[in-house]
Amino acid sequence: MKKAFASLLLICLTTPAFAVDSPIGFQTTTLPDAQNNRPLEMVVWYPSTTTATPELIADTIVFVGNPAVPDAPPTAGEHPLVVISHGNGGNWINQAWLASALAHKGYIVAAVNHPGTTSKDRSPQAAAQLWQRPNDIRRAIDAVTAQPEKFGAVAKQRIAVVGHSLGGWTALELAGSRFDPDLFAKDCKVHTQLSSCINYQKFNPTPEARLAADLSDKRISAVVSLDLGLSRGFTDASLAALPVPVLVIGAGVPSVDLPVQLESADLAKRLPAASSRYVEIADASHFTFMARCKPGAVELIEESSPGDGIICGDAEGGRAREVLQQQVTSLITEFLAHAPRG
Repeated sequence: MKKAFASLLLICLTTPAFAVDSPIGFQTTTLPDAQNNRPLEMVVWYPSTTTATPELIADTIVFVGNPAVPDAPPTAGEHPLVVISHGNGGNWINQAWLASALAHKGYIVAAVNHPGTTSKDRSPQAAAQLWQRPNDIRRAIDAVTAQPEKFGAVAKQRIAVVGHSLGGWTALELAGSRFDPDLFAKDCKVHTQLSSCINYQKFNPTPEARLAADLSDKRISAVVSLDLGLSRGFTDASLAALPVPVLVIGAGVPSVDLPVQLESADLAKRLPAASSRYVEIADASHFTFMARCKPGAVELIEESSPGDGIICGDAEGGRAREVLQQQVTSLITEFLAHAPRG
């Protein structure tokens, strides 16, 4: 998204009263990294016993927010951890709806803004370091598990990653998938229309050897991909040998630049049948997995960034985004509940 649109994504907190059966806390922090100057903005939702009045988190003039209590004390006991990775040009606000829903179900949920590929930071130098995205998630896991007094204790045998779009690629890398830049380059000569090929050329990741390395994290016990891209660069051998269960959710609305048949469905066919599941939602678009838009949001977006109003669109005549997201939440919670413990 253009910088003009990025300015629309500033969080505007309000303080109405909400009746919430299971209150949740919310905290934001910055993870320093003196070694390579890549500080990370991280946010965390978590179960809490607070009786304080919730505030709307990630409520903007464009997107609908979700209630939580800032800096609330965490509940006792261990909780599974989910880390969310946003897509190219997005940010942690995009999947706040999912983070909130999972926290209400007892999960600690963290998300980061990936430098270079977030709406708030489009640095070409940082974007070219695609291999840093899995490292960003690794750093978030380190930070959350090291601070049980802030976020609650993590059940270390239950750590999952959920990723949307380029975030789905990030999640699969952490699970053990291996990316072959040469394989991907050859495929892009055939499928030149794919947004993953177009964006990859813009990223121009160098050195490619870093991208082809093993970026997995053995702590990961399950991953979820939401309409991912770049999957055609994964090697068949690494996908066939993936050691953790995978849920792949594809957007079924026809798309020229991100067709589900060439990305999510193709990926699912190459995963171990016994430990993976594929669900294609016919009336979901690529942007269904982003936050719900407020009335008038499309006009606001188009005024500042023509063409970007598409992020508020779903299938014509299909179900409302809120209903689709309830289905996605149910699919994810059911999958994670039955995934083998690490």
